[in-house]
Amino acid sequence: MRAHPARRLWATLETLHDVIYFSDGVRPAGIALGLKGFWMTYFAFRAAPLGAVPAAPVVAAFGGFHPAMVAKALPDAWSRATPQACVQARAAVSTAALRDAGVDPQACEAAAGLLGPVAAAADPTGRALFAGNAALKSPGDAIGRLWQLATTLREHRGDGHIAALVSEGISGLEAHLLQVADGRFPGELIRQVRGWSEHEWSAAAETLRSRGLLAAGAQPRLTHAGRAVLDTIESRTDERAWTGGLSLLGEQGAEEVIALLRPSVRAVVASGMLPEVNPTGLAHPG
Repeated sequence: MRAHPARRLWATLETLHDVIYFSDGVRPAGIALGLKGFWMTYFAFRAAPLGAVPAAPVVAAFGGFHPAMVAKALPDAWSRATPQACVQARAAVSTAALRDAGVDPQACEAAAGLLGPVAAAADPTGRALFAGNAALKSPGDAIGRLWQLATTLREHRGDGHIAALVSEGISGLEAHLLQVADGRFPGELIRQVRGWSEHEWSAAAETLRSRGLLAAGAQPRLTHAGRAVLDTIESRTDERAWTGGLSLLGEQGAEEVIALLRPSVRAVVASGMLPEVNPTGLAHPG
C-alpha cells in the first residue's frame, strides 16, 4: 500500500535535514563556538530556536533522551555560545553540506516556494520546536531556505509524534523499545546514543510486557497489541502532520515537492553522509 503523503514528504525532507547531524562540519562548527564536542553541539543547535532554555524543556520536547544526557549539555552550552550564534552556525553548516553534496539550488528554490506558505500557516498548537523554528528569519540563500523549511516541518511532525506517544501512554524510552521490537533499530545502538542504562532499558521493557505490548523473552518482540499501538502512533503522526499543515499542499503538491527534491535527496545519499542505521528513524535509502 502506498505510504501516506505526509510520510513520503517526511522521508524527502528528513534526508535533507539530517545533514545537520551527520556532515563532517557539524562538530567543528560547535567547537569553534566554544561548545564541547558533538552532543553539546547537537543539543545546542537543535534547541537554539527555543532560546537559552535549561535541560528540562528540551528533555520534554525532544523525547527519548535520558535527562542526564541533556543536562550535560544544557544550560552550560549557553554560557559558551548564544542561541542566535547556534542558529547561524547550524544554517551555515547545513547549507554548505548540501551544496557540497551537489543539491540543485533551483529545485530548492522551487520547493521552498511551495513549502513556505505551508510552514507559515501550519498549526503551532502544542508544537514548541515547530513554533521556534517557524519564527526564525528565512535565510537568503535558496539552499539554506530549503534546509530551514525542511527542519521546521520535520519538527512540526516530530512535535505531533510526541503528542501521539502521550495519547497512547508511551514514554520516549518505551517508544525506542517498540521501534526496536519492530526491527527499526539495533537495541544496543539506540540505547547508548540516547543515554539509557541497561537497567533502565530492561525496566522499560518489563513495563511494556506487563501491558501486553511486548512478548516474553530477552529480545523485544511486539505482541498483536503492541503492533496495534505502534501502528496507531505512526498513523496519527501522519494524520496530524497532514491536518496540522501539510494538507495545504494537497497530495499533488506534496508529490511535486518530492519530485523537485528527488535529485537532491539522491545527491545527499550518494555523498555517504548518512549512516546505514539512522537514529532519526529514516530508513537508509541505499
